[in-house]
Amino acid sequence: MRNTLALARAEVMRLRRNKRYAIFSLALPVVLYAVIGPQVKGEHAYGVGYAAYYMIAMASVGAFSGALTGNAQRISVERKDGWIRQLRLTALPANSYVVGKIVAAMALTVPSVIIVLLLGRFIGGVHMEAWKWLTVFGVIWLGSLTFTALGVALGYRYMPDTVQPIAMVVYLVMSVLGGLYFALTGFLEKVANFIPTYQVTRIGTDVISGQSIPMTAFVVILAWFAAFLALAVISVRASAETV
Repeated sequence: MRNTLALARAEVMRLRRNKRYAIFSLALPVVLYAVIGPQVKGEHAYGVGYAAYYMIAMASVGAFSGALTGNAQRISVERKDGWIRQLRLTALPANSYVVGKIVAAMALTVPSVIIVLLLGRFIGGVHMEAWKWLTVFGVIWLGSLTFTALGVALGYRYMPDTVQPIAMVVYLVMSVLGGLYFALTGFLEKVANFIPTYQVTRIGTDVISGQSIPMTAFVVILAWFAAFLALAVISVRASAETV
């Protein structure tokens, strides 16, 4: 366990200097929220003020981007370069690499979520009790774990030149259909009920507005996580003899 955490810590230190992570996981959601969120006055989405909704949406964008696109690309490149094979020759347990990547990805989602939430509080004028702030953070952070599992699956399954467009397409589809860039209504909202990104956003807005959270929201998120985790396990095992 100590070696696994050391591997995760080294990954975090390395990724802090990664420009791709800084742009898509930190700069993009921060800039979008600062430009759009506080400027929309008098509008509501999902039962809360627009600034509160967009705060949750942009925090989710940063978290999901770091968990999916960055993780998949790094794993694929390291698999191609033979780094994973080299680690298997060391005393590290067989699953240490995957666990280390997941821990590092989850740690790196924290700054993007916290920064956007702070912007919501001090620029967007979002006010709520302390426990709601912690709950919203926890929902977004744990929700990103779903896409961390998918990032592992894609990274082990595809080569670097293929995994990047695949991860980006999945990320964009999940973001748009999840209502992260604009609130959904009508038919699109009915479709979005089956998308984990939408359910994370709705849980957050329901927490803020004081509405009861339907059990289906948790079922949808857990179902996608179970599917992505199973895909990750299959991908890792399938590549065990080739990396």
